[in-house]
Amino acid sequence: RRILRMAEICRKLETEEEKVLPFYPSSLTEWEQQNARKVLEEPPSEPLALAMQDYVGMEKFWKRFNKAKLEEKALEQARAALANRNQNLRGMLQQYLAGAAIQKV
Repeated sequence: RRILRMAEICRKLETEEEKVLPFYPSSLTEWEQQNARKVLEEPPSEPLALAMQDYVGMEKFWKRFNKAKLEEKALEQARAALANRNQNLRGMLQQYLAGAAIQKV
């Protein structure tokens, strides 16, 4: 139920681009895409592959979920970098103010 509720929220928060182009561009070459299509057309023989067919409908959800997690991690790294930069700038400001105070005396 939780996953379905999250999927509904994701659909509501889709950007216009995601609504128009729901599929992510592939980074595979044409030859790799053809090989992937051939493999996907073959019936699965392993038990895990058979079980995975039940969850194919969730693929779009998991792509979006993973995309959101990657963006979250990228934002965390950017925030850490900005905090570090802010700390450096504060240190430089303190040095400048200390130098200005010494020159006045």
